[in-house]
Amino acid sequence: MERRGLAYTPFVLESPVGDSNRRDFRLLVAVSLLLGVGIAVLLSASYFKALQLYGEAFQFVYRQALWVVVGAAALATAALVSLEIIRKTLPVLLAVTLVLSFLTLVPGVGARYLGARRWIFLFNVSFQPSELVKLTIVLYLAHIFSRREGDFARPLDSLLPPLLVVGLFSSIILFQNDFSTAVFVAAIALIMFFVSGVPISYFIRALFLVVPAGLIVLFSREHRVRRIIAFIDPMYDPAGSGYQVLAARSALSRGGFWGVGIGRGTRKLGNLPEAHSDFLFAVIGEEMGLAGVVFILALFAFFAFVSYRIAFRQNDGFRSLLVFGLATSIVLQALLNVAVVAGVVPATGIPLPFFSSGGSSLLISMTMCGLILNASRGEAKGEAWPRQ
Repeated sequence: MERRGLAYTPFVLESPVGDSNRRDFRLLVAVSLLLGVGIAVLLSASYFKALQLYGEAFQFVYRQALWVVVGAAALATAALVSLEIIRKTLPVLLAVTLVLSFLTLVPGVGARYLGARRWIFLFNVSFQPSELVKLTIVLYLAHIFSRREGDFARPLDSLLPPLLVVGLFSSIILFQNDFSTAVFVAAIALIMFFVSGVPISYFIRALFLVVPAGLIVLFSREHRVRRIIAFIDPMYDPAGSGYQVLAARSALSRGGFWGVGIGRGTRKLGNLPEAHSDFLFAVIGEEMGLAGVVFILALFAFFAFVSYRIAFRQNDGFRSLLVFGLATSIVLQALLNVAVVAGVVPATGIPLPFFSSGGSSLLISMTMCGLILNASRGEAKGEAWPRQ
């Protein structure tokens, strides 16, 4: 039996005129709540680190607020520009993303931090190109698979080009020594391959190539092996590779059900590494307890519900795949970050969207939300966008 894919099987639900505007409103509410709560939590999680580094308790919050303003402009632009124009400029976007990714490896432009070369510095502003890769890959795959309309009879023509593009960007990110982001980009691509209707047999065949290659790359660096060991047994090296895992668990367990109170957490005062970025969710667990954890997860669940509903209401393959891929990218990042803090998966370095300090992640996440908002404008009564 042929498997039908999201790229050419629309999930269109009838809706009354005007319902589209309410859906737009719900998406904006979800994003606004995530941003508002994120800034508040970041203030509590970062003030001690900011005082240490800059002598200004609000330094990280000021910087994040500035990126929120820039991100809001990017969201509005992405929501208003015609998606057809964006599709036509995809070759330019791919080229720009490729050049920026290569620049991380150029001495004097790329910057090394904690052993990875993820950032570039231009005009005194840092940017992480791998965040842009997440957006570009989703746009490219939505475009290419919507044109195929589920026709994968000739895999060399239909699957080889996107595989090469995904492989190229994942390889560059690997050369940046950012294994977790490379795997994340590949995972998002595989999900989009699946929902586009690529036969299951192709995935099974790919496993025999991808799994051995992935294991070789994983165990080729000592710090990756240490992360695996720390995940399996944090007490093996409690002062080294297992320190982050143990500190995060300690913060979560200390929070109990209601938490110790916002701003009253102690693990962020030097005991919890990267409390303002990768491990910010541990601060949430300590200060807001299980109740706060459930609340934050509920916010992301609300965002996921609204976004996936938009995706399934499209009758255009490109828009449906685009929204699905963008929503999955944001939601999967959130789930991975939470899983790392909870000790369910090894440490990855994946930020918590809308919460973790970092302009690149916030800017790209808000741009993604703008594109989802853009696609939602063509939902009402299952009509294609743009309407004639």
